[in-house]
Amino acid sequence: MNPDPSVSLVETRSRAFYERAKAVIPGGVNSPVRAFRAVGGTPLYMERGEGCRLYDADQNEFIDFCNSWGPLITGHRHPAVLAALQDQMARALTFGTPCEQEVLLAEFLISNLKPLTPTIERVRFTSSGTEAVMSALRLARGFTGRAKVLKFDGSYHGHVDSLLVKAGSGLATAGAPDSAGVPPEYTDHTIVVPLDDDEALTAAFRKHGANLAAAIIEPVPANNGLLLQRREFLERIRSLCTEHGALLIFDEVISGFRVGFGGAAAHYKIAPDLVTYGKIIGGGMPVGAFAGRADVFAMLAPDGPVYQAGTLSGNPLAMAAGLAQLQLLTPALYAHLDRLCRLLADDFDALNCGWRMQRLHSIFWLYEGAEPPRRADAIRRESMQTYAKLHRHCLENGVYLAPSGYEVGFLSSPMDEAEIRRLFATLRAFFTT
Repeated sequence: MNPDPSVSLVETRSRAFYERAKAVIPGGVNSPVRAFRAVGGTPLYMERGEGCRLYDADQNEFIDFCNSWGPLITGHRHPAVLAALQDQMARALTFGTPCEQEVLLAEFLISNLKPLTPTIERVRFTSSGTEAVMSALRLARGFTGRAKVLKFDGSYHGHVDSLLVKAGSGLATAGAPDSAGVPPEYTDHTIVVPLDDDEALTAAFRKHGANLAAAIIEPVPANNGLLLQRREFLERIRSLCTEHGALLIFDEVISGFRVGFGGAAAHYKIAPDLVTYGKIIGGGMPVGAFAGRADVFAMLAPDGPVYQAGTLSGNPLAMAAGLAQLQLLTPALYAHLDRLCRLLADDFDALNCGWRMQRLHSIFWLYEGAEPPRRADAIRRESMQTYAKLHRHCLENGVYLAPSGYEVGFLSSPMDEAEIRRLFATLRAFFTT
């Protein structure tokens, strides 16, 4: 694609697909943020991916800094992942029975995660991160015999009814703090506390601690900006959960295997009781998982009374692709991604353009202001208008970012300094001219 910003995208086929889609799919999309409502314009319909690049239906080429919202840490169509999928497809697509692939992936996860986080002793697979969160909450309630759950303002944990209270992600994009269709009684047991507020956190536990089944948090909040928390705040949540007999659930659907193999739990050296995973562990296939303490999982059916099931849970394709990708996640790969992201952030911050870049390993996020926000209400809402213009500028220069300023960006291992320089040059041209 010509990087000249005066050259408009060719969008003929994408526009045609979008018009067709709107006649049969609500809003023309199967996940709201994809509709480009936050940035304007027509959603681009992608046709293929290769390495760190995307090609849309009109054969426009983009460097992909969205990476399917995080799963593609090794890029599109990595040969090892493709080989694992092809091998499995030659035998079966799904069984609806136990299969070897789910055992292999579970063994790999536990054997590699437990030395980093000792509480990771059992794992159950689902088909999405939302399913994993929903199941983890039910398990926590069954284990503790309590009903209430504490979550944090602006944090998004999938479209679980009881957690669609002051959520982020697509809800932030849409400007709606809650979802219609959720009866008030579904959220009666949900306690919401601001991020980065020790006093409010302590007060919530003082008032509700005896009735709390769990506290759930993204230890790396990345669905409503990259709102990195103080380690002390996360440690305080851990200690309060222990003191009051509540379980601590880390939602690592995004941060799991992205900020290092052990995720945020290992990064911060804090052991949660349960962890939810998704994205990277499927190698690009639909997947979710929840993992944690063996004594808690003893309550899960068929061993215990807490029911959880799924027709495609442990799907052999997802298990094979996930295992193949996880086996590629070496210390050298993480060092490569961390170096590239540090280079990008340092160069961007040196522009002194009024915007800065928050980063953790291979996750990055652009924000307006001098200090990185740690709470959703600290994000400048008016900055989203600037981001919408930036998004279009990036598309016209062959760079694909998430179609919302509240969403983060991701690097993938096929990237090198050339791709980082291309993104930086595109950002510099926008913010300094």
